[in-house]
Amino acid sequence: MKKIGTVFIADDESIIRDGLKCILDWESLGFEICGEAANGEDTLQAILTLKPSLVLLDIRMPKMHGLEIVKAAREKKYKGKFVILSGYSDFKYAQEAIKYGVDFYLTKPIDEDELFHAIDTVRNSILKEQADFSNIRQYRSKAKNVILFDLVTNSPDIANLDFTDMNIEADHYQIVLYENFALGQSDLLYNFSDLLKVTNQGNHSFETFKIAEKHVILLKGSFALGKFNEFLRHYDDRIQKGSPLDSLFICYGRPVDNLFDVHFSYEDALRLMSRRFFCDQGQHTLGYEDLPNLEEKTKEIGDDMIRDYCDQLVDYLQSFNRKKVAEILYHLEQYLYHVKEDLESIKLFLADLYLQIKDKIGHIYSTMNINFPSNAVVIETIHQKNYLYEIILFFSEQFDMIISSIGNSSRDSVLDDIIYYIDHNYTSNLKLETIAPLFGYNSAYLGKIFNKTVGESFNSYVDHVRINFSKELLKENKLKVYEIAEQVGYKNVDYFHKKFKKYVGESPAEYRKQLELDED
Repeated sequence: MKKIGTVFIADDESIIRDGLKCILDWESLGFEICGEAANGEDTLQAILTLKPSLVLLDIRMPKMHGLEIVKAAREKKYKGKFVILSGYSDFKYAQEAIKYGVDFYLTKPIDEDELFHAIDTVRNSILKEQADFSNIRQYRSKAKNVILFDLVTNSPDIANLDFTDMNIEADHYQIVLYENFALGQSDLLYNFSDLLKVTNQGNHSFETFKIAEKHVILLKGSFALGKFNEFLRHYDDRIQKGSPLDSLFICYGRPVDNLFDVHFSYEDALRLMSRRFFCDQGQHTLGYEDLPNLEEKTKEIGDDMIRDYCDQLVDYLQSFNRKKVAEILYHLEQYLYHVKEDLESIKLFLADLYLQIKDKIGHIYSTMNINFPSNAVVIETIHQKNYLYEIILFFSEQFDMIISSIGNSSRDSVLDDIIYYIDHNYTSNLKLETIAPLFGYNSAYLGKIFNKTVGESFNSYVDHVRINFSKELLKENKLKVYEIAEQVGYKNVDYFHKKFKKYVGESPAEYRKQLELDED
C-alpha cells in the first residue's frame, strides 16, 4: 500500500498506546506510526515538530488537556486530522471537539470496528485533500505558465494582473533560451536549468517553461543573473566533447529591471536563436551583445553585389592569390552578418554567386578540364548547410580546386602568373593599374619589372596577344572585321585597324585577302 501519511499516538497509559499500535494494520491503511507521547505538553511539541497526518489523542492527559492541545495546535496552523479517544461521552466535550476541527470523538473502551471506520474515513478524506491539492497545484502551474507566456510575448492581458502571490517579482530579469546543439535533434539530453547549479527552492531564482517547443528560462533577481554571468565566463573552459554542456546551445537577451520589459529580453534571445547560421564552428552561446543593429546599419544583397564579388574573386583566382581570395571571403562573411534578408535569401545569394563564378571561369578556361560540381549539386549543398562558415569553407575548397586546375605547375615566378592571366583575359579591358594589385604590386613598379623581363611594355604585350588571336579569327573567315575587333578586346574598330597595321604591316582586310590568294 502506498504511504498516505503518518500517525501520532498520545495517551497517558502505555498499555493503551501499545494496543492502538496493534489493533489495526496501519501499514495496509497507508499510515506509518511516527511517534507517541504520555503527556499533553510533549504531545503538542511533537505535533508541531513532526506534523503528523493524524493524531490519536486521549482527552484526559497530564500537564495539558486534550482539547487544549487541539486548540493550541490549530492556532499554530496545524492542518492534520484528530481522532479523540475519551472515557467520557459528555456531549459538551464532543461539541467543543467538533468546534476545533476534530474528525471523530470515540469513547473508551475502543471498539475495533468503530475505530477502523473512523480511520478509514479519515484516510479517504486525506486522499481527497491530496488529490485536490495536486489539482490546484497543477492548475496554478498552468495558470502561471500562461502568465509567463503573456509576459515574454508582451500580451496586453497582463496589464492588470497582481504578481505578488506568484513569486515572480524581482529586481532584475533576464531571458535564456536553449536547444540541442545538434541541429535537427529534438530530444534534449540535459536541461540547462539543471546545469546552472543555482538553488531554486519554490522557483525563487528562475522559472522554466516552453513556448512553441522552445525551452525558456526566466532568471529572477541579482543573485540568479550573477550566477548566470559567472557560468558564461567559464563556459568555454568547461566544454568537453560528450559532456552535458556540449549538448546545448544557449541564447540570452538583455537584462531588464522591470517585469513588463521582460519581452525585450525574450525578443533578443529569439532573434539570436534564429541567427545560429552565423555562429563560428563549435560556438555554443549567443548573447544580446552579438546582435547587429539592423535598424541603423541596413545592408542589402542583390545582383550588383553578386557581380562585384564575382569579378573580384575571379580576378584573384586567376592571379592565384589565395590570400586575397581568403580576404574577400572573410569580408563577404562579415557583410552578410549585417544584412536584413532571411537565411533562405542569403543561401540563394551565395548559390548564385558561386554559379556565376563557375560560369565565368568555365568560359575563360573552356579548354581545361575543371572538376566543377553540377549546378544542382551546388544549390543542394549550399541549401543543406546549417552554418555560414560551412558554406565559406565549401567556397574555399572549390576555389582551391579552381586555382589548382587552371594553374601551370612549371611557372616559378609571379610574372609568369601575370602573363598567364593576360593570355586568358585579353578580351577584357586589361590595364596595368587594375592587374598589379591582384598580384600584390603597384602599377609603376610592375610596369618596370614587366618591361625589363619580357622585353616590351605591358600594353605592347597585350596588343601582341590580341593581334595574334585576331589573325586566327581572320583565317577562319567566319566573322566580320568589327566582330573580330570586339572579340579580341578592342571596342573601337578603327583603333583595331590602327593596331593591326602597326604590328602586321597591313590592314585586317588586306591580311585576309592575302590569305585567300595564298590558298589559291
